[in-house]
Amino acid sequence: MIRKLRHLVMNTMVGLVIILISSTSSVFSMSGDPQLGQSKALFCSACHGQDGNSMNPTWPSLAGQHRKYTVTALQNYQNGSRENIVMQAQLMALSKEDFEDLAAYYNIQKIAKKDFDYDLAQQGESLYRGGNSQSGVAACIACHGPTGRGNPGAGYPSIAGQHAAYTASALKSYASGERKAGLNDMMQALSSRLSDQEIQAVSEYIQALASH
Repeated sequence: MIRKLRHLVMNTMVGLVIILISSTSSVFSMSGDPQLGQSKALFCSACHGQDGNSMNPTWPSLAGQHRKYTVTALQNYQNGSRENIVMQAQLMALSKEDFEDLAAYYNIQKIAKKDFDYDLAQQGESLYRGGNSQSGVAACIACHGPTGRGNPGAGYPSIAGQHAAYTASALKSYASGERKAGLNDMMQALSSRLSDQEIQAVSEYIQALASH
C-alpha cells in the first residue's frame, strides 16, 4: 500500500513539473534557418549522420529533436555543464545562431525506423506506460508522451526511435550520477530505481517507437 502511494505521489509530481514548466515556455522563442543548418551539420555527420540518423547505435540520432532541447544541449556541451570532451571541442567556436540553425535542420528530419526485439519491447512498453509502483518508477509517458515525441514547451526531448544501446547507456549514466541533471534530478532519481532488465526492455521499446 505504501509503495503504491509513493508511486501515485511520484506520478503526480511529474505532472505538476510539466504544468509548471509549460506555463513559462511561451517566453522562449526559437529561430534558426534549416538550410544554413544543413551546411553547418556537415561536421556533425560523421557521428550523427547527414540527416541526423546515426549509424552507430552508441551515438544518438538527432533527427526530429525539438529545437529548444537541441540548442540547450549544445550550449551545455559548450560550457562544460554536460561533459563530453569530443563534443566540447567541436562546439567551442560555434555561436548561439549556429546552434539554432543546426537545431532547425535536425528538427525537420525524420527519425529512421529500426528493427527491434518484439518480446523485449513488449516488456518495455508496460514500464514506459505504467511505470513500476513497487520500485517507485514513474511512467515515462508522463514526460515523453504516448508516442515518445516529448514535450517541446516543457523541454522534454523526443526519444521515439532512439537507439536502444544509446538510451540504455544514458539511463545507466543518469543512475550512476555520471550524467548530471538537466531540468531537474528526475531522470537520476528514476533511473537509479531501474533494474538492468528494465533498462534494456524500456530502451528497446523506445527504439521500436519509430515504427509508430
